[in-house]
Amino acid sequence: MVQSGGEPSRRGSWASSDAIRKTMVANRRADTNPERRLRSALHAAGLRFRKDHPVRVDDLRVRADVVFPRQRVCVFLDGCFWHRCPEHATDPKRNADYWAPKLAANVARDRRVDETLTSSGWLVIRIWEHEDPTLASARVRAAVGERRGR
Repeated sequence: MVQSGGEPSRRGSWASSDAIRKTMVANRRADTNPERRLRSALHAAGLRFRKDHPVRVDDLRVRADVVFPRQRVCVFLDGCFWHRCPEHATDPKRNADYWAPKLAANVARDRRVDETLTSSGWLVIRIWEHEDPTLASARVRAAVGERRGR
């Protein structure tokens, strides 16, 4: 809903303030800076892949950040806040009744996706946004090379 003057209305919003709503709406689903740095490192290492690619297994449909379809490798670059990084996760102070179950559901969904893909022969690699892209790309390169038989 938009108020006069083009500003979004908070009425009925999940956000605790207009500033927080603007920040959260501006968060990108794909092509974040950590994703772009990882993809750049992967490309520099000579790897070619699909980005933000859908993978369908049974009833599961998920978009992985980086996919190597022939090798059946899915790479997810997880944000520390959204996916509850053990080193950097923080609990929001405002609107905790909203955020706690939402973030827990994100983690539960991640585990379901991992389990479903793995049981269908995919290799799932999870990388935290704070990880060094060069080191993370080396992990991915080794896994893809192993899947290629090299």
